[in-house]
Amino acid sequence: MQITLQYFDGCPNWQITEERLATIAAERSDVTVTRQFIATQAEAEAWDFHGSPSVLIDGAALFPTPDGPPGLSCRMYLTPDGLAGSPTLGQLRDAIAEHAN
Repeated sequence: MQITLQYFDGCPNWQITEERLATIAAERSDVTVTRQFIATQAEAEAWDFHGSPSVLIDGAALFPTPDGPPGLSCRMYLTPDGLAGSPTLGQLRDAIAEHAN
């Protein structure tokens, strides 16, 4: 399973997501994580990037966003503790497990 972490430099939240994905990759031998840096608005549009951090699994959004234009912005995730800049480790684990089934 190929997981891609999309991010841009203006948002610090991607680093938390990267740490959580590294934990999952260490737990699961079927998971490989790569990063994809999105540098410009043109790249955001070309990659249909809806904010940092975005997580793709085998090329599909793990947490799809509502309709909206692609762009260089920070994403917010609804977590059990409220809005946060990254999905929780549990949310990532659950979404990856669901995708694997």
